[in-house]
Amino acid sequence: MDLTVSKYSNLNEMKADEYRYWQSRPVYERFDAVDEMIRTAYAIKGWKREPEVPRNEMRIIRLPCPWR
Repeated sequence: MDLTVSKYSNLNEMKADEYRYWQSRPVYERFDAVDEMIRTAYAIKGWKREPEVPRNEMRIIRLPCPWR
């Protein structure tokens, strides 16, 4: 684990560095971080997340258009 201390002179500089860091990470890692934040927010509020279940496949039916 890399523990680096950075000192910033203003908030914009800090946000720019944070943005560069997250853009350098792979997509799956960013998704995992968002999922972790959502789970933490649900836990803080005391809400229960619904289990991850596969949804039913929706069927698309094409109907003829009578005015064409």
